Amino acid sequence: MKRYTVKQVARMAGVSVRTLHHYDDLGLLKPAEVGANGYRYYGREELLRLQQILLHRELEFPLETIAEVLNAPGFDRVQALKRHREVLASRASRYRRLIKTLDATLAELEQETDMDDKDLYKGFAPEKQAEYEAWLIDRGGDQMKTAIDASKQAMKSMCKADFQAMMAKWEGIEGDMAKALTDGLPVDSVAVQAIMRRHHAWIAISWGREPEPESFAGLGQIYLDHPDFRAKFDNKQAGLAEYFALAMRAFADAELAG
Repeated sequence: MKRYTVKQVARMAGVSVRTLHHYDDLGLLKPAEVGANGYRYYGREELLRLQQILLHRELEFPLETIAEVLNAPGFDRVQALKRHREVLASRASRYRRLIKTLDATLAELEQETDMDDKDLYKGFAPEKQAEYEAWLIDRGGDQMKTAIDASKQAMKSMCKADFQAMMAKWEGIEGDMAKALTDGLPVDSVAVQAIMRRHHAWIAISWGREPEPESFAGLGQIYLDHPDFRAKFDNKQAGLAEYFALAMRAFADAELAG
């Protein structure tokens, strides 16, 4: 039976050697054998298990849950793959709709065509929005629900031009923060705090009220804690979610606290 070294498996799967070592340490993916030279060797069974791990990670399962699923008595790899396929097919369909929405929006912004206001949101999953809201309410209780309702009302009152202007401002804030992080600016520096002042004003518009110190700092922590939000920031610049969170806390303490 063919055997692969850890480097070969890492190259095939598009993961790092360190990740495979970590999976081994956790007992999530043990090599088929360890040679006398200390090298890990993987066979077909381990490759299939790694595929399952990566599929579960793609669907945002934490490693602890993946271990429980794969190690559960009666785990059926074929059925698991069929379920994965259903979920991914559903996402692919939604992403195709989102691409069409983005293409139509770009065409309008480039003055090639007109787009109906309601078509701006085709392809966005209501269930995903509901999931985010449930997660936030679970953390913040009734106060968070009130804030979400107020934010929805504030956004609903915007016309298309206002909405586009808001998104442009956000892109500027996020881009400036990514550059500040790259430049190594401290979160409490004058330049970063000036960006935070713009961010605070942006949040005030989207919420329909000015965020209190703890609310603003708490939002930064949400950026850090929720895997989707964190990925959104860190995909733009590694470490950006944490940088935002620290800068928002510094701004809240320096400028918002009474």
